Amino acid sequence: MTTWHWVRHGPTHQKSFVGWRDVPADLSDTAQISRLSRHLPDNALIVSSDLVRASATADAVQTERRRRLPHEPDLREMHFGVWDGMHFSDVADRDPDLSRRFWEEPGDIAAPEGESWNQTARRVDAVVRRLNAAHPGAQIIAVAHFGVILTQLQRALRVDPYDALAQTIDNLSVTSITWDGENGKTGVINHLP
Repeated sequence: MTTWHWVRHGPTHQKSFVGWRDVPADLSDTAQISRLSRHLPDNALIVSSDLVRASATADAVQTERRRRLPHEPDLREMHFGVWDGMHFSDVADRDPDLSRRFWEEPGDIAAPEGESWNQTARRVDAVVRRLNAAHPGAQIIAVAHFGVILTQLQRALRVDPYDALAQTIDNLSVTSITWDGENGKTGVINHLP
């Protein structure tokens, strides 16, 4: 069994869609980051998305006992295409029906030039399966994004995408999932140390 400790990156303070745009995280709350680091297992592997908000957050919880794996581009947030960088109200004005369906009927609905929930889930699932096979029994700290973490909760809880989207995943929170083959068991969800 391999246990994943999913950490959502530090806050970006963006008031818009942030998918593959590479915006930095605010990591100035050193007390919160210290609590987060103490909560995470010492003898663990660390992997992150290649986007700076995730990789810098991973750097912030790095210790000498945690071995860093290469960045995983497939742990990036959902690709919002032309919506990336747009305020939510501007997206609703530009694509009223599509933007409503994107949230109400997640699955195969994609932003223009972006990807769907199901496409995101498939690429993240592939990373998790590959690392589970390569590191059986390991503790893996994965620093990633809201949508990425929700795809794994969906898989472990065996719920549909709409129900997964109802979960809260705060910045610098921890969500733990233990995998035994294809079966996932959740531990803490959205824990803020």
